[in-house]
Order: sequence, then C-alpha cells, then structure tokens
Amino acid sequence: MRVIVAEDSALLREGLVRLLEDEGHTVSAAVGDAGALLDAVAADPPDTVVADVRMPPTHTDEGLRAAVRIRREHPGVGVLVLSQYVERRYAVELFTENTEGVGYLLKDRVVEVEEFLSALERVGAGGAAFDPEVVRHLLAGGPRPDPLGRLTGRERAVLDLMAQGHTNASIAERLYVSQSAVEKHANAVFAKLDLGSAPGYSRRVLAVLRYIGAPP
Repeated sequence: MRVIVAEDSALLREGLVRLLEDEGHTVSAAVGDAGALLDAVAADPPDTVVADVRMPPTHTDEGLRAAVRIRREHPGVGVLVLSQYVERRYAVELFTENTEGVGYLLKDRVVEVEEFLSALERVGAGGAAFDPEVVRHLLAGGPRPDPLGRLTGRERAVLDLMAQGHTNASIAERLYVSQSAVEKHANAVFAKLDLGSAPGYSRRVLAVLRYIGAPP
C-alpha cells in the first residue's frame, strides 16, 4: 500500500514511516503540515493518508479539514486521522462526510501495532476504522437517543463493533457467534432504530450515525 504520512511531530512522523516501511508499505511522502499534505496528495495520490488532526499553523483542526477535502477531491484515497484526545465533532464530521475509506484513531493506538495496521488495512480497502475508546466516549457523552434503549445487550455489542468499522465476519469472530447470528442482530438493530431499506442509503451507516448522536 502507498501511504502519505502527515504529522507535525518529527519524532512521531519518522516513527510512523519506519513502522509502515517495515511492514512492507511504501511511504511516498512524509510531511509536517496540512498544506504540504494537500500538495503531496494532488501531485501523486496514494492509497491511504495517515494524518494528525491538529497541525500548524493553529494546531486546531487543519489536519481534519485537509482530510475532508481529500475525501471530496480524491474519493479513492483512504484517510486515517490520528488525534491525541477524543474529540466528538471530528469523529462525527468524518462519519457524516463519507464513511467509505475513513478512520479515526487515538495516537495511543499506534503503539498497538497490530491494531493500528489492521485499521490502516480496513481504511485502505474502503472500510471504516474508529477507535473503541472514541466509540465508548461518544456513547457515554450527552443524552442518548431513546431508540438505543430498546436494544438488547448483544444488539448493543454488535452496534458498538459496527461503529468501530468491523465487518459482520469480524464481529462474529469477536463475539464468538455465527455470521448469521450477527446478521440477525444487525437486522434487529435496524428495525428498532426505525431504519428502513430505502434505496441509496446504507442502514449500517445510518445506525452508526444514530449511535453517535449525529443526525442521520
């Protein structure tokens, strides 16, 4: 996989480059700010971008805004953003912008090499990867939509793993159940959240948006 790394900390940037190259990926560019990231993607679009949410000059949301712009202008490029803290609006914005080929991880997750690389592979393949801690924080913070209270414990577990970007096969493996059981629970979630099967809409995506409190 060809990857561009955008991180203003030189130490972390070089560490990511070394990790990715050791795992057989090609790092086509490693940059320290959002402007350089956009230029690098425009010049030679990679398969995936790994970008810090906060970068110069203001260290607020430059990385996120660059990620959203990349998804709009280069829909074939996956984007995995890294953040030091759980920041609700960044995760919501990524979900509402486009749920294919996007991910949001806490930087602490990078040291868990297998999980980080698994998330990168899912994003590169067009899937989603959201940090479990981000998902738990989003669920715990603020008022929960009433329909979620109708879900059983197993249905909530299935929805939790959906929100992290896992496929039905991956959910089945983690919950030690069959894929048909996962599909049954997922369909129950869709029904209890009043998500129909209208063409052009993904019930899976709408369920996750409802889960994190974003308007579907």
